[in-house]
Amino acid sequence: MNSTITSNGLRFLILLLIQVLALKGIQLDYSFLRYVVIIIYPLFIILLPINIPRSLLLLLAFLLGISVDIFYDSIGVHAAASVFIAFCRLFILRLLEPTQGYKTEGSPSAHNFGLGWFTTYASIMMIIHLFVYFSIDAFSFVFILDILIKTILSFIFSMLFLIVHQIVFKVD
Repeated sequence: MNSTITSNGLRFLILLLIQVLALKGIQLDYSFLRYVVIIIYPLFIILLPINIPRSLLLLLAFLLGISVDIFYDSIGVHAAASVFIAFCRLFILRLLEPTQGYKTEGSPSAHNFGLGWFTTYASIMMIIHLFVYFSIDAFSFVFILDILIKTILSFIFSMLFLIVHQIVFKVD
């Protein structure tokens, strides 16, 4: 239990620092790449233990999102998207539940359930997060084409980071 709190606390800090210190500064100004925003901090929400109480999950998602918002000078956009995927997480996990069920104390990682399962799970979570983030950021569906382009391109680049993370680091 204590190691779970420590490892998730470290993951929270490391992903937050990578997001705000390294990825915030990346500007791809070449043609269609100007639409790309690499977002990896939802990995914290994705990898939280399966049996985490829903209220704690929503609180941690809000704290992570508002922390990113502070550094990005945005007003609750990241927090809203983070809380939304935290809310959807239980439904997505139920949808993708393996026939043998989940280990109650484990996290939904590639190490525990396989890279294919994790890629499907993380893809659903990330596409929802990015779509909600860009929709709230644009604040109008007049820009639906821009929202969809940003969502798809950012999804591709962000998922590359998430998959590499799962291959390199064996998260339990």
